[in-house]
Amino acid sequence: MCGRFVGFRSLDELESFFPIDKAGCEAISSYNVAPSQEILAIVKYEGENWLVKFHWGLVPFWAKDISIANKMINARSESIAEKPSFRNAFKKRRCLILADGFYEWKGAKGRKRPMFISLPDHKPFAFAGLWETWNKKGDPDSIYKSCTIITTQASESIRDIHHRMPVILKPTVYEPWLDPGNQDAAELDRILKNEIVTELVSYPVSTQVNSTRNNDPSCIEPIE
Repeated sequence: MCGRFVGFRSLDELESFFPIDKAGCEAISSYNVAPSQEILAIVKYEGENWLVKFHWGLVPFWAKDISIANKMINARSESIAEKPSFRNAFKKRRCLILADGFYEWKGAKGRKRPMFISLPDHKPFAFAGLWETWNKKGDPDSIYKSCTIITTQASESIRDIHHRMPVILKPTVYEPWLDPGNQDAAELDRILKNEIVTELVSYPVSTQVNSTRNNDPSCIEPIE
């Protein structure tokens, strides 16, 4: 799974790594991103890639309220095409969720140690994501935009930490993933299985990460 991650790049840096045509928001920096918070993502709108903010934790359009979001921070790649909560978004509302790394906890219960996981070259990357727009019944102006991170079986590089990992897309498939006109389920499934980054590196970090109140560069400093 993926329950906490990191993203700290400036807008200029993000534009150099990702296909951003227009920025609909400011770049936000966080070393301890948690569910329900606003996070940066790229969506395609009228043929252009927009940098936007979504609340992390998907709220389907049919939900009665947004309380469901905490249960929807991740979507399993193996079942998103069939799950009522995700299948419509998988078909035409896909996004790239921008990150520099993510956290996972390793060890026995009660003695778990947070691990910071990133690319070997420490460059930013994009999680495969889905997004939705929700409105409170009777209030069309109560727009709540949210997203979820797609997960898959962990690669060998981090399997000793956790059995699941977020899907990290290769840059070569950013465009077909974002394109809402691409509704070929077999092709999208192929991307999630074959066009993903599997080589990751990790190191232990301070248990201060356990509290979302701690949010600064020291969160990703390696410790013995």
